[in-house]
Order: sequence, then structure tokens, then C-alpha cells
Amino acid sequence: MRADARKNYDQLLAVASAVVTEEGADASLRDIARRAGVGLATLYRHFPTREALLEALLRTGFDELTTRADELETSSSPEDALVSWLRDCVACAHEYRGVTALMMAAIEDTESALHASCVTMRAAGTRLLTRAQAAGMARTDIDGTDLFALIGALAWLNDQPSLAPRADHLFGIIAGTILTNPHPVSPSSEGVDQ
Repeated sequence: MRADARKNYDQLLAVASAVVTEEGADASLRDIARRAGVGLATLYRHFPTREALLEALLRTGFDELTTRADELETSSSPEDALVSWLRDCVACAHEYRGVTALMMAAIEDTESALHASCVTMRAAGTRLLTRAQAAGMARTDIDGTDLFALIGALAWLNDQPSLAPRADHLFGIIAGTILTNPHPVSPSSEGVDQ
């Protein structure tokens, strides 16, 4: 990629991250291009669809979640690793309002620009869940698909103004339900809004 094209790409991603954080996944692409100081055609040259732009924004976060799952697998108890990773996932999914529906659709749509990232994230969570199940710390009647759905549901709660204040409390209830012998899941001061 030429230096000027790379600069435009990076600028578009930085601005898109701010705009989508402020306005949600349905933010105006025209506004993103304008705020990045490029034309709409330049935005479309780099990101031919809204989904491609969102995938580029989410890919970094999803890759970090995969790496985080690997780290937690070796550094934490199965129970703590699963809960910590689940909290991180909910926070990542909530970072860009309105992206939860896209994530849920993308997991089934192999043509989606978000598909590979979502599949990788689900696989990382499945590994942590399987590890907790093998240790007798998590219910055996749920799988990675269920866990992915719970991430979406918990992130969705944060998008609802009337429920957002209860999101952390509800996270604790859900995490406690997944675990077979849970100790109380404490509210987090980071990630999920309280």
C-alpha cells in the first residue's frame, strides 16, 4: 500500500472508531469520510461496505481476545479464565454500539467480512469453556455457540439505556449460572458499565 493510501486507511479507521463509538454501528459513512478529511470514494475504496469497515475495527479487538484467551489458559484457574474472558468479550462487543446484531449474523454467514473474526473469537471462548467443564467448574449443557450468544445478549443489555445500569449485576448472575461451583462474581471497575 502506498504511503498516502496507508495514511488515509489509518485515518479512516481512527475516525471510524471514534464515530462508531459515539453514534453506533449505523453511523453515517459520509460523516466518517468527511471527518477523516477524505472523499466518500476514498472510504469505499478502502472499505467497500459498512461491514468491511466494522470488521476492520473489530478485528484488532477480536485478535486481542484470542490472544487473551491463550494467556488466561495458562495463567488462571479454569473458572477465573472463563469469567475474565467473558467480561472482556462483553466489553469489546459493547465498545461499538449496535455491533452485536452484526456479530450474531456474521457467525452464520460465511460470506460476511466479520465471519472469520467471529469464528476465531467463538473458538477461543469454546476452549476456555471446555477447560472449565473438564475441571468440573462449568455446566456441561452449554457449548461455544451458547457462550457466544450470551456475550451478544450481555453486550446488548449495555446498549439499552434502561438496562445499562444493571448490566454488571446481570453479568454476575449469568457468569454464576455458567459456573457449577461459583464464588460471587464481583462487579468490574473496567470493561462493562455499571
